[in-house]
Amino acid sequence: MQQAVAENTDKRDVAGFLKRQLQQSLAFGTLIVLVIFFSVASPNFFTASNIATVLLSTAVIGILALGTTFVIITGGIDLSLGTGMALCAVMTGVFVTNWGLPVWVGVLGGIATGVLMGLINGLNVTFLRLPPFIATLAMMMIAGGLALVISGVAPIYFSTSAPDFKKIALGVIIPGIPNAVLITAVLAIIAAIVLSKTLLGRYTFAIGSNEEATRLSGVDTRRWTVFIYMFAGAFTGIAGIIIASRLDSAQPQIGTGYELQAIAAVIIGGTSLLGGRGSILGTVVGALIMSVLVNGLRIMSIQTEWQNIVVGVVVLLAVFFDSLRNRQRT
Repeated sequence: MQQAVAENTDKRDVAGFLKRQLQQSLAFGTLIVLVIFFSVASPNFFTASNIATVLLSTAVIGILALGTTFVIITGGIDLSLGTGMALCAVMTGVFVTNWGLPVWVGVLGGIATGVLMGLINGLNVTFLRLPPFIATLAMMMIAGGLALVISGVAPIYFSTSAPDFKKIALGVIIPGIPNAVLITAVLAIIAAIVLSKTLLGRYTFAIGSNEEATRLSGVDTRRWTVFIYMFAGAFTGIAGIIIASRLDSAQPQIGTGYELQAIAAVIIGGTSLLGGRGSILGTVVGALIMSVLVNGLRIMSIQTEWQNIVVGVVVLLAVFFDSLRNRQRT
């Protein structure tokens, strides 16, 4: 009897692994199809300069998506990514430009701002028992308002006080690879290791799969959920620094819409909105898909309103297929 149960469990594990591999393969195939389509549609797409632009755009979306992958695997959501990123950028600008602090202190301050927002989100979700959608929606509005108030509704420029700040994203350590892309790759590796090899990663999956069972097994699920939101907040802070460095300024309104692209990238990469399933590799592929799609539409001179419609349809389809996968599981 026990042997039969073990064999059935092994079969389910193998089937689950094959489904995850198929999902990632489909996502990667979609990326290849988009690249081919836009390359044929416009000769300006598959050029060295435009590929560099796509990778730089992927850096911001990808870093946001890496952090929120952990949140979504727990069955949560974070709508404060975009405005939170803008607030982190503004705070970095305040520390470096207005207060005259060293760049590395400003960078740490920007990351700390993201961690603080994650802490507040986590506490609201766990101790106040607010739905993640409501808690992070409130944070989205608060962060957006604070970014405007603190900046005085005006960009904060780094060119005078910190002329080397832009090298964080646009400088080159490895020839041909902007630092922003290199940072994204390193963060992806770190996120993959944390998700697969550490207690934080194991409890992320456990909470998303069955939070009550995890709690009854002796795990302090509220504390670990707060840690997960804080970990994701650190990625939001880094994304704010990268986009500020890329623009050489902290733009208080820059983050609008980034949260939808990041969440879509996570879902396209195979992470379930119901929690319990996801991968960093899938998220990276999903981020590349979103960047290629947005860039390709711009290269083809598609009007902004139509770009928004296409991105919205992609988000809708991603959620629909995620719903289909969840129905098959049940």
